[in-house]
Order: sequence, then structure tokens, then C-alpha cells
Amino acid sequence: MTASARPGPERAGGGDSLFEASAFERSLNSRAPRRWMSWHRRALAVAAVLGCLGLFSLARWLAATPHIDADWQAGPSGELILRSSRLPELADHRGRVLQGVAHDFGPVQAVDALLLHRWPRWQVNDTLRARQVAQHEAVAHMLEAAPGSVQLRFADGSEVEVPVKPRGYGTLGAAFWPLAGLALLLYLFAVVLMLARPRPRTALYVLMALCQAGNAALMAAAAGGGIGAPVGMMAGDLPWRMALDLCTGAAALQLYALHPRRLPHAALVATVGWTLPLLWVALAFGAYGGSYAGEALPLWWPAQAGCLALAVGALAVAGHSHRVEPNPYALVMRRLAGSAFGGFLLITVVAWAAGRLQSGAAITGVATGLWYLVAAFLLLLTPFLARSRQVLREFALLAGVSTVATSLDLLFVAVFSLGTFTSLAIAVFVGLALYAGARQWMLNHLIGTSVLTTERTFDQLYRAAREVQARPSRYPQLLMQLLRDLFEPLELLRVDRVPVRSRVIGGGSSLVVPMRAAEEDGSASTPSTALVLRFAQRGQRLFTLDDARLADRVVDQLRRAVAYDLAVERGRSEERQRIAQDLHDDIGARLLTLMYQAQSPEMEDYIRHTLLDLKTLTRGLAASEHRLSHAAGEWKADLTQRLTAAHVTLGWSFASDRDVPLSVVQWSALTRVLRELVSNTLYHGNATRVDVSFSLEGKLLTLQVSDDGNGRNPQAWSHGLGLGGVRKRVKVLGGEVSWNENGERGIVCAVRVPDFQGRT
Repeated sequence: MTASARPGPERAGGGDSLFEASAFERSLNSRAPRRWMSWHRRALAVAAVLGCLGLFSLARWLAATPHIDADWQAGPSGELILRSSRLPELADHRGRVLQGVAHDFGPVQAVDALLLHRWPRWQVNDTLRARQVAQHEAVAHMLEAAPGSVQLRFADGSEVEVPVKPRGYGTLGAAFWPLAGLALLLYLFAVVLMLARPRPRTALYVLMALCQAGNAALMAAAAGGGIGAPVGMMAGDLPWRMALDLCTGAAALQLYALHPRRLPHAALVATVGWTLPLLWVALAFGAYGGSYAGEALPLWWPAQAGCLALAVGALAVAGHSHRVEPNPYALVMRRLAGSAFGGFLLITVVAWAAGRLQSGAAITGVATGLWYLVAAFLLLLTPFLARSRQVLREFALLAGVSTVATSLDLLFVAVFSLGTFTSLAIAVFVGLALYAGARQWMLNHLIGTSVLTTERTFDQLYRAAREVQARPSRYPQLLMQLLRDLFEPLELLRVDRVPVRSRVIGGGSSLVVPMRAAEEDGSASTPSTALVLRFAQRGQRLFTLDDARLADRVVDQLRRAVAYDLAVERGRSEERQRIAQDLHDDIGARLLTLMYQAQSPEMEDYIRHTLLDLKTLTRGLAASEHRLSHAAGEWKADLTQRLTAAHVTLGWSFASDRDVPLSVVQWSALTRVLRELVSNTLYHGNATRVDVSFSLEGKLLTLQVSDDGNGRNPQAWSHGLGLGGVRKRVKVLGGEVSWNENGERGIVCAVRVPDFQGRT
């Protein structure tokens, strides 16, 4: 099947995802490395500067937030206990329970352990979330309005006035800078991708990356502990982060409906998908303005169910896309979406179970943070599925295993009432077992980039190289068959646009391999065509850069095999010409001298015939190939001369449906077989007539030599050098020979070659 890489009509029911013609042609025409235009570089530089400014502005804003310099912990009944503090005023109050915070111009704000948890997004209980947000906002307003100090009231009745100072960069939390760096990385990654590929599909992926960058930034802002958060940050945590998650799910749903193949009802799918985030924005921001006044409404479960519904919809759309067209990219996307959905469902269960524990919120924060880390790594990994990004894969896998282990730890405590040490030990053991036992399976099946085994590759390459050496003219067919055996593509096409080396295109769905053969001088020829392999392993995995390198090595090895065969044949031809020249100059001259010195006409005639045989032999050795029709004419003339001298009648029949070229080996074998068979009829059979029938029909070559001599019962013959030589030469041709009685008198010898290809 042959196809060109030019734009063509789309398939019925949607766009053909074989190639985007412009992108394909650009990729093949780029003989030199791509260089961005100056405005691209400037735009990226501006975006990087803005991202860094945003990051440091966030850090500065948080560092300026009023803060009470103390470390707190949750008590067994949900109370807030002072663990330690560098303030001298609190040196004698370690281990005491804090009940409220007050200042001179307002009432006392009651507090408890909810003040320690800064992620209302994953607080399932709407009542607890409302109280949590109310405490954070009240204390934040109090610290903002305080004239430099506030009063802390403890359960034992003591009251301590402590200074309120800006948090400073040192107390932003250990997770702030990694999370902020992740947000910056996702943001810059989205900018680079949009500048490199400004397309609607890319915009959806960029939107997903920016949403997760926003999530990472909000998580970084909430990473600092203690009492003191910016005003409004806790109130907006649930609306903003839920909106970001819903937008991510809606963008993924629409993206799967468009890529790698646009589905017939993509517009309807996008409309349905974006309805949920729009409804949430209208409810959470329109009705309540994002304030904590409406936090007591049962909003968490409906919004969480919407996120899960979008994830299920994305899985269904990706599965349908793969059924419509078995593109492995859709399959890998479905696997990644399935793993993300499984993790999201797991932390949903964890968040539900955490409501039963006093310390559950802390574990939930760790589990959800790890899950968002998994989502970020999957987003960073997605454009590089066809490239070697082992570090990203390993980090994504480790983050996923850590999420599972942390979630199991909380579930064991909450559901099965196991002890803290026991649940942690079991969770760690399960996580290590999952990583060690299922690592390769997860990488192969989730990422879809399994590597071919060395033994299998070597075996197939060895067999193909042997066949190429035997039949160099079949190089294109053998290369195509070898690539089929190695990669098992669903489709194999030929295109006119040829890259310099093998390239992975279509996000790993296709592999372009230039077809290089060897020139007569053994050098590599300029490829005039290329092979495009679509959908590796019957559409079950993506092509990778390792596959492209393997394809280049396969082509190079086969080219070397052809070059080796050409070099060997050239050496043989030169040696045959030398031998033919020596025979002509030396033996021919001696025979000519003997002919002029012959004592009788019979001897002179015998030497003359010998000279003619020598001339035929040397001409055959010197020629690189013989046409079958010319060779048949020479054979007939030679046999006529020999049999006429022996007073034997020749019956000759030749038929061929095409005039194939014969190699020297084929010509030599057929010539000697004919001569040996006729010599046997003359010197052993005493025949008066010899009939020779030669035919070539398709690939079947048949040769039959029969006589009316006195030879009988060939099964009882002893096969000496003559008959043994006939068998060996016929075997070289790939055929078989048999002798039988020819009716009442004589012998018939039949040679049959079922797959005669001519010169290759």
C-alpha cells in the first residue's frame, strides 16, 4: 500500500488522524535543528520573568502575613495544644490547651485543632469546613487589626499577651518551595508548548497544566503551619480548587474527543463536559462570592461527584476513540486517565474516612498532596510519551505508590481500627511490594512503551540479513517484513517525503523509516522513499525514540548485508575474469599449437571442438550474467555440434514465459548438467537420438533429457563423480533430479526446480 504525505480528504465520520499534513511535512523537511523566531524567544523570556515575579510575589505576600511564632499540635479530642515556641512569653505554657484568641478591640475567638488544617478543599463535612474556615478568617482579621499583640487564653484560665509579627520567609513551610517550583514548572511548560504548537488541542492541554499549576500554587500558599493565614485564603480554597479540578476534567474530556481523532459528537461532548464547571462557578462565586458564609451548604459531594463523572466520561470517550481507530495514543491516554481516576477515587475515600479520625485531616493532606504531584508528573510526561523521560516516569510511579501507601495507612486506621504502627508497617510493605513487583508492568501498560527483547530482535535481524545476502533484489520486501515482525504495526505505508533518519511522529502513533539500499560501490544510497508504520503491536503501544534508533540500526545492518554481497560478487567477478583470461591466453594458445601440429584430421577436429568448448567456458566466466534465451541458444549450438560429430540426432524443445537473467552460478550449473547428461548418453548408452526439453513457466523450471540407448534400471547404478556432480549442481539450484527408464529403450532424466528466481 502506497500513500503520499500530502493533504487529502478526511475519512467519513471525522478527521483522519494518520498525519496532519503540514506538521508532517515540516518535520520531514527540517534537515537542520529548529530555531525559534526571535519573538518566540522573547515571549518565553517574558513569560518566565512574569512567572518568577508571580512566585516571589506570592512568597513575599505570605511572608508579610501576621503570624504567632509558635508550634501547635492536635489533641486526642480535637483541642489545640501548644508544642513549642521561641517566644519567652510562652515558655511556661508548653503542653497547655489553647481555647481562644482575643485583642483589645474585639471578642474572644474560640479555636480548636481545625485551625491547623489549611485545606478546606478536602474537608468532607460541610459543618466542620464552615467552622474551620470561620476560625481561620476570624483569626486572620484579628491578627491584621491587632496593634502589635494579641491575647491567648488557655484552658487552665491563664492568659498571655504575645507579639504579632510578619511570618517571614523561614516559616513558609518545608513544602512551599517545592510546590511553588512545581507550579512554576507547569506554567512554563504550558507556555513553551503553546508557543511551539499553537493549536486548539494544545490549548486544552495548556489549560489542564495551568489548572494544576494553580492547584500547586494554592497548596504552596497553605503549606505554612501555625496560627496566621492571609485574609480570604481559606475562604477561597474550596471554590477555587474545586473549580480548577472541574476545569481539568472538562478539558480532558474535550481533549479526548478531539485527539488523536476527532469524534463525530465532539461538540456535544464538550458542551456537556463544560456544563459542570460553569454551574459550579455560578454557584460558588456568583451566589456567595467565594466567601465562607456559604461554606455550610452541601457543596463538596456534588462537586466531587462531578469531578468523578468527568473522569469516567473521559475514560469512556478515550475507549470509544480507540475502538473507532486503534491508535495506541488513545489507549495510553485511557490508561493514564484510568490511573488518575483510580487515584482520585482513592483519595475521595480517604477524605471520607478521615472524618472519623481526629488526626485524619493531616494524613488526608499528605495523600492529596501526593496525588496532585502524580497528576502534575503525568501532565509533564504526556507530551514525552514517545521519548525517553525515565526520570519523569519514575517520579510519577513513586508518587503514585506513595499516594497508595499513605491512603492505605489512613484507611487501615479509620476502617479497621488498627494501631498507628501496625497500619504504617502494612502500608509501607504494600507500597514496596507494589513498586518492586509491578513496576515494569505498570511502566509497560500505563505508559505503553515496552521494549523489544534482544534475543527476538537479533534472531529476526539475522534471518533477514541472510535472506538479503542470498537475494539482494528483495531488500525492500525483506525490510518491510522485518519491520512488520519487529513492531507488528496495523498499517505499513510508503510515502514520498523522506527524513534523514527514522522519526517518531503523531505522538508515538507512527514511525517513519527511510529505505536506504547500498550502491554498487558499497556506499549508502540516498533514500527515495520511506516507510510509515502505524500503531505498534496491533495498536497496543506507542513508538518511542528507542524504536527509531532500532529501525535505523536495522536499515543500516541490512544495507551492510547488501553491500557485503555486492563486494563479494564484485570480487568473484574479477577473479572469474582473471581465470578466464588466463585460460584463454595460456591453455587456448597451447591447444591452438597442438591443433596445427595434429597428426590426423580426426585429432585436429577434436582439438578444434575442445577450443570451442574452452571459448564457451571463458566467455561464460567473464560475463556477469546471461539471458536465458542467449544461454539456450548456446546450449543448443554446443549440443548440436557434439552430437553431430558422434552421428547422433538431437531433438530440442525450449519454452519460456519470460527471459530471465541467469547468474554465473545458475548458468554454470545448467551448462554442466546438460553436458554431463548428454555425455552419459554418448559414452555409456550408445544412443542414436537424444531429446532435450527445457521449459520455464512462472517459477517452475523443468529440464528433461531422454535417449534411446541401452541403459536400463537406473536404481541400480552407482553414482560416481558424473552423476554425483549432477545431483550437487541441481541441489545448488534448489531443485531435484531423477532417472527413469524411457519406455522400452533408453533412460530419461528429469530435473525440476520449483522456485527458480533467475539472477538476484
